[in-house]
Amino acid sequence: MNNPLLSPSLAQQEYLADQLRRRSMIRIWRILLLILILSLWELSASLGLIDRFIFSSPSLIFKCLISMTADRTIFLHTGVTLMETLISFAVCTAAGLVCALLLWASPSAASVLEPFLVLLNSLPKSALAPLLIVWLGNNTTTIVTAAVSVALFGSILTLYNGFCQTDEDKIRLIRSLGGTRTDVLLKVLLPGSLPMVINNMKVNIGLCLVGVIIGEFLSARAGLGYLITYSAQTFTMTVLMTSIMILCLLSWLLYQAIACVEKKLTR
Repeated sequence: MNNPLLSPSLAQQEYLADQLRRRSMIRIWRILLLILILSLWELSASLGLIDRFIFSSPSLIFKCLISMTADRTIFLHTGVTLMETLISFAVCTAAGLVCALLLWASPSAASVLEPFLVLLNSLPKSALAPLLIVWLGNNTTTIVTAAVSVALFGSILTLYNGFCQTDEDKIRLIRSLGGTRTDVLLKVLLPGSLPMVINNMKVNIGLCLVGVIIGEFLSARAGLGYLITYSAQTFTMTVLMTSIMILCLLSWLLYQAIACVEKKLTR
């Protein structure tokens, strides 16, 4: 038997229906905007307003995508970039969380190291890529290291600052009940910082992908970054534009994967 106190009121039902309609309209407008952009792009190329050789067109990109699917090169390059991105993301997430927790546990060490972290975070990572090639060689390790360097230091600073903003009253409550630092960590700090950690992961997945592409520009034999560089050197602009489109789609899928994890955890 349904409890009338637990069933949503008429106002709540109207609000939920309004929110559902709003989300549906946003999706529709997004799709229409994408169709409009692609249509204007194709029309401009067909009418000669833009040079097909330089700017390509959606129809040429679609044909190139079919061709790359048939010879399986799309799976090779996308798979390599995806693997390197996931490895660097896992390393960056784990290392960033551990380092931020260590800094939170040791305020003195945090005061000493914070200026160096800010300096390393502001350093242009593209300047480090040639140095990494000399140190580590022309291999996957160099690409993953370059990707980790792009996201790691900013991740540490973001997580550490978030941990420092934990509610002090909750920490005092745990202490007053005889709780240890471990209890504060497991019962207050990590649960309360979960939304911040997830948001940091959303940022890191994009930064790691950027770092992988930077590494592939300089040190790769396969991957979307390698394909972009090679097609630019050979002036096969349709392949270049197709690679960029695949990269955009990959970035969106990775972000949505983190968003799905967030929904499951917060639920």
